[in-house]
Amino acid sequence: MKVLVAIKRVIDPYAKIRVKSDGTGVETSNMKMSMNPFCEIAVEEAIRLKEAGVADEVIVVSIGDSSVQETLRGALALGADRAIHIEAIPELEPLSVAKVLKQIMEREEPKLVLLGKQSIDTDNNQVAQMLSAITDRPQGTFASKLVASDTHVTVTREVDGGLETNRLEMPAIISTDLRLNEPRYASLPNIMKAKKKPMDLLKLEDLDVDVIRHQTILEVTPPVARSAGVMVATVDELVDKLKNDANVL
Repeated sequence: MKVLVAIKRVIDPYAKIRVKSDGTGVETSNMKMSMNPFCEIAVEEAIRLKEAGVADEVIVVSIGDSSVQETLRGALALGADRAIHIEAIPELEPLSVAKVLKQIMEREEPKLVLLGKQSIDTDNNQVAQMLSAITDRPQGTFASKLVASDTHVTVTREVDGGLETNRLEMPAIISTDLRLNEPRYASLPNIMKAKKKPMDLLKLEDLDVDVIRHQTILEVTPPVARSAGVMVATVDELVDKLKNDANVL
C-alpha cells in the first residue's frame, strides 16, 4: 500500500511571531522554520504503518519555494521513502492546495492520504475536507486512532460528544489530531541517508490547476497586549472587580 503525506513548512511554534511593519503579514525573514506540528504527526503515522508492514512506500509532498526542500528532507530523515516538491510562489489558498494534491494523487495513486488537520499559521482546517470533496473519497478528520489494512481503515475521531469510530473503504483521506501519536526525532544516520533519497521537483505550471485567488488579506495586526494582573486580598474584593471592572458578573 502506498501512503501519501502532505506537509507544510511554517514558523517554528516556539518562535516569537512578529507582524510586518506595513501590516501585510507575518515576518518570516530570519525566523526559525519547521514542519507543521500536525504534519509531523501525519508523517509519524505513515512511518508506523510502514514499520507494521501495512504500507509499502511513504511519499511526502509539500508546496512552496525552494526552502520547503529542507522540510521535505526532514520528513525523509524520519523514514519517508521519497519526496515531491511542488514549486509555487506565493502561498496557495486551501482550495488551490487541494487541487494540487488531487493532481499528485492521480499521478501516484496512493491508497491512503494523510494530512495534519490544520497548519498553525493560517489555521484554516480546510484542505483535507476539500480534497475529499473534489476527489470523491471518504474522509476521516481529527483522527486520534487509526487502524489500516489494504481494503479499509478504521478511524477514531474526536467529536463534541466524545469519540466516534468510522470504518472507511480504501482509498481514503485522513487528517490527524494531536492525540494520534508522538512524533519521533530523526537520528544522525537517517539524516545523512535522507540526502540520498529521491526528491522530484514539479512546477505549478506542470499541473492542470486553477490557482485564482478568492481571498485578500486586508491587514494583519498583533493581538492587544494584556494588562498586568491584580492581586486581591479578599473574596469580596475579587467579586467586586469581576463585577465592576471586568464586567463578567
